Amino acid sequence: MASTDATELPPAATRQSNFEQAVACALHLWPALTLSVQNNWGGPDSSDKRDWFAGAVVDLFSEFTDAQPGETAKATNAADEPDMEDVETVLLQVMIDEFEVNIDDDSGLEVARSIVKARSQCAIGDFSDEVKTLNERFANRTANKVDQMFKKAEDQDQDTDWESGDSDEDDGDNGGDVDMDEAPPLVSVRKEKPAPEVDEDGFTMVTKKKR
Repeated sequence: MASTDATELPPAATRQSNFEQAVACALHLWPALTLSVQNNWGGPDSSDKRDWFAGAVVDLFSEFTDAQPGETAKATNAADEPDMEDVETVLLQVMIDEFEVNIDDDSGLEVARSIVKARSQCAIGDFSDEVKTLNERFANRTANKVDQMFKKAEDQDQDTDWESGDSDEDDGDNGGDVDMDEAPPLVSVRKEKPAPEVDEDGFTMVTKKKR
């Protein structure tokens, strides 16, 4: 579809916001960029740089505008739109300039492809394919992070309870185990008192006392 009637297109603001959201999601889902932000390779403001990065990518494209009544609304002017290679070049350059990371795989191309695809679909008001996919992937990624955080906290609580439970059981039911745990300091104390046969007579002395 080279063009469509203006009344069939969603408002320009809606198409623009969906495209901007798609770009933000695409960058947040880029493992190389995520790793760079987590490690502050772009400095202490690495997270802010990623937000700026998304805005810079969006600015590569002209902003969607509403057609005047009676005019035919063009989806996009392909001649004025950056292609996938153009976007990839910018992505890789920003990673080098701002995060000092040289991407040597095809991940930059994949991100660029996703952005350009989302752009062309937003231009015709289609948010059900790439835009939806990016949003869902980002939402699932965020949800998984939250789940992992809660699971990690629960596991730590369980480990703590389990360990404390074991120590209680050891104190109550297995008196011998407690003596074994305390044996090293007790033996070291006893080493100072007996004269010649220290280690060998340690347990013998205890036996004699019990008898």
